[in-house]
Amino acid sequence: MAYYYPEAAHTFSEYLLVPGYSSAECIPENVSLRTPLTKFRKGEEPRISLNIPMISAIMQAVSGPRLAVSLATEGGMAFIFGSQSPEDEAAMVREVKTYKAGFVTSDSNLSPTMTLGDVLEIKEHTGHSTMPVTIDATPNGKLMGVVTERDYRVSRMDLSTPVSEFMTPFDKLVCAPDTVTLSEANDIIWDNKLNSLPIIDADNRLRYMVFRKDYDSHKANPNELLDNSKSYMVGAGINTRDYAERVPALIEAGVDALCIDSSEGFSEWQKRTLDWIRSNYGDDIPVGAGNVVDAEGFRFLAEAGADFIKVGIGGGSICITREQKGIGRGQATALIDVCAERDKYYEETGIYVPVCSDGGIVHDYHMTLALAMGADFLMLGRYFARFDESPSDRVIVNGSYMKEYWGEGSARARNWQRYDLGGKKKTMSFVEGVDSYVPYAGPLKDGVAASLAKVRSTMCNCGALTIEELKQKAKITLVSATSLVEGGAHDVLLKNPNQVVTGASEAFR
Repeated sequence: MAYYYPEAAHTFSEYLLVPGYSSAECIPENVSLRTPLTKFRKGEEPRISLNIPMISAIMQAVSGPRLAVSLATEGGMAFIFGSQSPEDEAAMVREVKTYKAGFVTSDSNLSPTMTLGDVLEIKEHTGHSTMPVTIDATPNGKLMGVVTERDYRVSRMDLSTPVSEFMTPFDKLVCAPDTVTLSEANDIIWDNKLNSLPIIDADNRLRYMVFRKDYDSHKANPNELLDNSKSYMVGAGINTRDYAERVPALIEAGVDALCIDSSEGFSEWQKRTLDWIRSNYGDDIPVGAGNVVDAEGFRFLAEAGADFIKVGIGGGSICITREQKGIGRGQATALIDVCAERDKYYEETGIYVPVCSDGGIVHDYHMTLALAMGADFLMLGRYFARFDESPSDRVIVNGSYMKEYWGEGSARARNWQRYDLGGKKKTMSFVEGVDSYVPYAGPLKDGVAASLAKVRSTMCNCGALTIEELKQKAKITLVSATSLVEGGAHDVLLKNPNQVVTGASEAFR
């Protein structure tokens, strides 16, 4: 007979945190969000800890090199998507690991024969106003000049005007050799009152751009997640099919952590993958596994050797696994169940296996709830897809700026390995994700800062200065449907810019 869980499965929106005592020390500036990424024994330190409890989802529309650098700058870690060839994924990892902080590889490049119309199109797509001009419009071509907003006026120029006619030519640029340090580059920028500085090699080929605006940004990022060589840390997704080819390529590229990307992790395939990695690399490379939604699934992956375990099936905004297959569990209930087993496993073995809550985060306060319920960190897809740094295109939909966002189980991604259940068939029989848009939200740095400000504030309301303290002190209550209505703005007419408002005295004359 089938097993029936005695209680309904709940989502984050069905819970609220009840305030606890806050001492004078409980101010946001004193809150630490540092949290373990990888398992550790009692009395020891984890091999890798995050400075903020955020990692990015293993998705084409989310985790590319640019977002990986930006997230590591804030203290989190991106996991490069694995639904590409092992060589291409390794190249993305290598791009992050070799990234020189402050030295930017340009992704908005022109050639002399391109036009003002092309400039405006690229600016609309990337948001960048400074564009190097190379002989072939590549990031590392011979530098011919630079175009900035000061070089053209749309109202007075034809869109067909060639770039060569209005760019600042090479002989009028201040450049620096590729042997320059970041400190020296910043000195050149300040001494010459520049906004940007092209970095070139001995043959005048463009290598990087250094921007004045990045100087203060670099100084203001004490949470940067760096390895022992001062390179940004980055993870990568793998599957249970081609790990024998993919894992060596990623390790050679310098990856810091791996994660098995699967819609359902309670399987022999995940154990086989973990066994192969351990037999070939021992404990040299951390490997996360999942996803699971109950205590039994957690115990299986913990005993199989996973370094962290992801929780969540069907709760992602673009995931339709639940409606397609009837598989999953409410994210809050799944998380509470798994974290209880995590704590039990720690008591029994002395080994703490971090839990990652993956999916179901709709509002920022859901992040704090997930941490209070026991999650050590969060994997976020839709959240990061909204930002400038995600790989997808920014478009205008019905007059509003949006970013494209599609699931790995969608017809667009066709990531069959993620939903693979074994056998000879190497294709998806049906979709488990959708293709969509999400509201554009600007730079990652600003969005993450705003979200974590709320997390820190709520932690103070609960009397907690660390995530571990939040887990111990949090008081959580289920709420009724009526309470949900009460929790938002109600019984008022909200102001909006399209309303016509007149003075009451004029209306009654």
